[in-house]
Amino acid sequence: MEKIGGEIYQAQVIRNFFDCITGTDRNLTRIYMCVMSLAKLRMESPEKMASLVDQLKKSKIQKELSVDILDYMCDAANQLELDKVQTAFGVKDIKAVAQDFTGISMDSL
Repeated sequence: MEKIGGEIYQAQVIRNFFDCITGTDRNLTRIYMCVMSLAKLRMESPEKMASLVDQLKKSKIQKELSVDILDYMCDAANQLELDKVQTAFGVKDIKAVAQDFTGISMDSL
């Protein structure tokens, strides 16, 4: 897999994870899929995958998302290049947006 594409996929999975945990439908199956998909995209070791699964099981039992899962997802997001994250979240480059505004004169408003 190409690194650039992989990072965009990772950012999209992270976005889906945070959309899920902050939304009204905090479905543990969706959270599980996001965490494990990200771990596979990052090619984590079997030990790390087992640790994540264990934390997800504990989250289900305690009915509260493990801080270790949140740390993992935040660390993964932090390690991505900012432009890949912006692409996944639909954020436009500020320079491109600024150019749009420079083409508008005050008289046209």
